[in-house]
Amino acid sequence: MDILSLFACFETSALTVQIRQLAIISQAILTMTGRVTILGISRWTSKGGSYRTIQRFFAANLPWSEMLVKFVQTHLFNSHHEHLLAGDATTVTKSGTETSGIGQFFSGTLGKVVNGLEFFVFSLIDVRERKSYPLLVKQTVRSQAEREALKSRRKKRQKGEKKSAKKLAGRPTGVLNKDKTKLELSSELWRINELLKLTVELIRVFVTVKYLTLDGHFGHNQAVLMARANGLELISKLRKDAALFEKYEGEYSGKGRRRRYGKRFDYQKIPPKYLKQSEAKGEVITNYYQGELLSKSFASPVNVVIIEKINLKTKKVGHAILFSNDVQLSSEKLIEYYGLRFQIEFNFRDAKQHFGLEDFMTTTQVGVENAACLSFLMVNLSAKLLREKRENCLGINDLKSQYRGVKYALETIKLIEPKAEIILIEEVKKAIGRIGSIHRRNFSISSA
Repeated sequence: MDILSLFACFETSALTVQIRQLAIISQAILTMTGRVTILGISRWTSKGGSYRTIQRFFAANLPWSEMLVKFVQTHLFNSHHEHLLAGDATTVTKSGTETSGIGQFFSGTLGKVVNGLEFFVFSLIDVRERKSYPLLVKQTVRSQAEREALKSRRKKRQKGEKKSAKKLAGRPTGVLNKDKTKLELSSELWRINELLKLTVELIRVFVTVKYLTLDGHFGHNQAVLMARANGLELISKLRKDAALFEKYEGEYSGKGRRRRYGKRFDYQKIPPKYLKQSEAKGEVITNYYQGELLSKSFASPVNVVIIEKINLKTKKVGHAILFSNDVQLSSEKLIEYYGLRFQIEFNFRDAKQHFGLEDFMTTTQVGVENAACLSFLMVNLSAKLLREKRENCLGINDLKSQYRGVKYALETIKLIEPKAEIILIEEVKKAIGRIGSIHRRNFSISSA
């Protein structure tokens, strides 16, 4: 009943029957062991959660975007905290050819291209709590043109075709300057832009977000323009060999166009004027540099923060280059905000490890969407329940152990004492609910 009351915020988005089914399924997922499939869920549900009922739920069209946003707004959002938007994709391995949207996608966890499904997720990050709450989940379905282009590139790599003869230096005849302020989205960015528009539209009624954090895959000018088109400032990462230039500060020669680009930025000899902070831990020295630099790929200057690590023992030097198109953002905030982007990875881990993102066996487009969105709704639900049960549960494993223990206790009480006192029942539930918890605390049942 506590879960059903939490889902009361969905009454304007879904049917009452669907909300009750969702509560029964959620209770079962928090209780069950093993793979989170339709059959597995049906074995752990209470009355009203038959196999056919769960099948009908997974075949229904539900407004998941509205539901996820509504749950975060009602139960997890704190208006006194600062928030960011983060986006990233996660890959789920699948075999066969019948699942909707199956294809070849890169898995960052495995470090290679795998056969499976990809889901892009936008999440709201609470800066003070350092927590991420999924808002929108969408499966990546490539167009026929994209698939053909990928096949062509793969064939070229397999054949090992030689590169064409070196072209002459200079601009080809008839090629004009490109307008770097013009939004020209690739197929991938077009899909993400549509999701970003929807996310911003849904959350603007209760929160104002200024920054969008994306990983280094989106460290380019078109991603900056996409963020700005949606009223956001981008925070991302550049390649470690990105060509950056200082602003030209010399005098105008009086001929032609004024010079814009100065000396190319040398990462091995960074000028001391850019140094903001330096700290030493053991044999490693970390230097933080910040400057407003230029790139020939970007339409406007970018706020760049370079993190340099020097190992005094091995003499090795490494660099990480973060950037934002907000030139007023401090280096400390830029580093903190980009670091918080990783919180979305914990959402992916929990959805796969505990809530069935890797387990579902549905093959239809609606079924796949329902299974994926249900996994991320469970991530948000577990965050809310852990917040309420903080005294007894310090993690999802503890939470699931408690729900499983309570189910065992109730089933046992039904058999041995149909008329047991309510006080005794509550004490038994608390005692058995702690069995299997990682952070277990002593508890004793009072004598009758």
